[in-house]
Amino acid sequence: MSETTSSNEENKLLNGRRAIPPNYCNDEENEVPEMEAFGLIPRGFNPRDYLRVVDIYMFKEPHEINKQEHHTDKYYNPKLIVRRGQAFQIQIDFNRPYKPESDQFWLEFLMGRYPQQNKGTYIPILVGNVLKPGQWGAKIIHRENNSIRLSIMSSVTCIIGKFRLYVAVLTPFGILRTRRNSATDTYILFNPWCQLDAVYLDDEKEREEYVLNDVGIVFHGNVEDVKSRSWSYGQFEENVLDACLFLMDKAELELSGRGNPVKICRVASAVINSRDDNGVIAGSWTNTYDYGVAPSAWTGSVDILLEYYSSKQPVRYGQCWVFAGVFNTFLRCLGIPARLITNYSSAHDNNANLRMDFFLDDEGKVDTKLTKDSVWNYHCWNEAWMTRPDLPVGFGGWQVVDGTPQETSDGMYRCGPASVQAIKHGHVCFQFDAPFVYAEVNSDIFYTRMEKNGTQVVENIDTTRIGQLIVTKKVGSDEMMDITEEYKFREGSDEERLALETAVMYGVKKQSIQDTTYQPQTDVDMDFQAQKAVLGNDFKVTITFRNKSRNSYTATTYFSGNIVFYTGVTKSEFKKQSFNAKLEPSSSSSFDVVIKSSEYMNDLLEQASFHFFVTARINETGRILAVQKAIMLEIPTLRIKTKGELVAGKETSVVVEFTNPLKQTLENVVLRLEGPGLLRTIKKQFGRIPMNSTLTWEIKFTPMRPGLRKLIASLNSDALRHVYGELNVQIQKP
Repeated sequence: MSETTSSNEENKLLNGRRAIPPNYCNDEENEVPEMEAFGLIPRGFNPRDYLRVVDIYMFKEPHEINKQEHHTDKYYNPKLIVRRGQAFQIQIDFNRPYKPESDQFWLEFLMGRYPQQNKGTYIPILVGNVLKPGQWGAKIIHRENNSIRLSIMSSVTCIIGKFRLYVAVLTPFGILRTRRNSATDTYILFNPWCQLDAVYLDDEKEREEYVLNDVGIVFHGNVEDVKSRSWSYGQFEENVLDACLFLMDKAELELSGRGNPVKICRVASAVINSRDDNGVIAGSWTNTYDYGVAPSAWTGSVDILLEYYSSKQPVRYGQCWVFAGVFNTFLRCLGIPARLITNYSSAHDNNANLRMDFFLDDEGKVDTKLTKDSVWNYHCWNEAWMTRPDLPVGFGGWQVVDGTPQETSDGMYRCGPASVQAIKHGHVCFQFDAPFVYAEVNSDIFYTRMEKNGTQVVENIDTTRIGQLIVTKKVGSDEMMDITEEYKFREGSDEERLALETAVMYGVKKQSIQDTTYQPQTDVDMDFQAQKAVLGNDFKVTITFRNKSRNSYTATTYFSGNIVFYTGVTKSEFKKQSFNAKLEPSSSSSFDVVIKSSEYMNDLLEQASFHFFVTARINETGRILAVQKAIMLEIPTLRIKTKGELVAGKETSVVVEFTNPLKQTLENVVLRLEGPGLLRTIKKQFGRIPMNSTLTWEIKFTPMRPGLRKLIASLNSDALRHVYGELNVQIQKP
């Protein structure tokens, strides 16, 4: 009876569909017998009479050959970490000298609960005389007394993750195995240094940046006012590698699929956000961050990944650069070259039709009820480097992957990998999600007026604003690198038109201008400029008309100032003004509008971002001019300085200072400070900072490693966010 019950339970687990349950947990283990008998064992058999393994030495210290040659010496992890498709060494000590003519042993690498050879989760390796590039094998390179040293080659398509190692010895009556020993566990990662690996990158400087650099730059702000801040990726910090492997378990990616960077990126783009799978980060764009951390307060990925790894619950809260920062850590940690991208004026359009509609009412003011599309001041995503054997030749290289939940793809919130090359040439038929990314960088903005009878009149089309600047950090420096040309041809060129026609042919919807009534305004231009605006101060904006005709005109002008989220969504209108402008023939005239700090300070959102709409109706002709502009206020920064000399292993201190520039007291102030390889994140709460007063915070710490490092700090409070500071420090050798 009990046998039937247990088999019933197992059948429930298998649903009658599978011979063994799905294998998607790297950490689970099976029992491996130390003695696997071939039949009945004779009474006199003593395992000690045969070759026996006494010890296995893995050469796993950071200064030893394996971690040095495999570029894994920076990982704070005591176990062996190697990259696939490249030889590594281990030493086996036996109880007596090894005799090749009579002794036979082999190695076994196992992963997961149900290891199978055809799935790549059980790998037996016999010792041979020659190692073939990119294939599993082992050969003896040194013999001395009872010890042998082996060189082991892993397959170039090997699964990424943590393997258990056993040494098996053949005896006449059965197989003797070493006991389970977690000290010999071996992590195998992607190998951008190996020509046969799908993630091979041929430039050493780029490998140092896109795989080994543990600090990066996030570009934010807007296209007229690019701002930057540092982000600590921390892919080598303690437990981060295990946390990244856990993400693949969480995404239920079969172990056998984990050698494929395309699959890994696809599932990771879903598990980085918490929508529909309880993934790593819960997004919030509301400006209220109860029971969590404001997105602007994070200084890096490590805290987020480790909190998720221990709690298994989504970490609150993130916005696009947080999703992208954590995704970048995940990719670099596993050995996939990756970089963080910022697209300025990014179209968030719900149906990939390359058209963003801004509706105007009779007077030319924007109708917020009808306008559903939004232009993000900027949007961050990632690029990961890999071959695309699933696409035609030529579409490998950088692939867009995006962990920010925007639209569903195959039923889940995820995006990519989409080939950048395919997006540039309009080949959006190639998986995954290329039409969505194409629309993010190529849409046009239509200003459409609704007539009383329901007809739509297009007053203006802006073809250049969306995706006009796409940037990433330069290799080897903190400068900005403009990569717009990698995503699109020059505006107005023949190639651009051809790419657009290709995209439309492959199903991107584009309404032709013939479908709508549109006559562009030619004889009057309107432009809009803003003075440099500092948080808490008044500033001035100037509207300029240029009348190119020989007629006199009057223009009824509406000016609307809005406080917006960086996603372009309006929170509130804080300034409304209208005036009549007299436009003389063949001349320019300018009009100033003063913005007072008292008008905007109460409603200000954390990125201190404004959006101005100016519309003007030429009374004589009835034509409407429209222009919009986003403006960022200058936010004060934190000052960081070190005291005393900076030597590895010696205590020193760092001071963070901040002066409150606002005409109000800052409440609930929290400071964070971190530096990968220097100190783990430290948080401190300060109750309040009165206006014009200075806060000083001194922290003692002991830097562990010599070299150039970076300290990153952030300040967060109820009235003021997005306050950062950073400092490059050179740590001397002791």
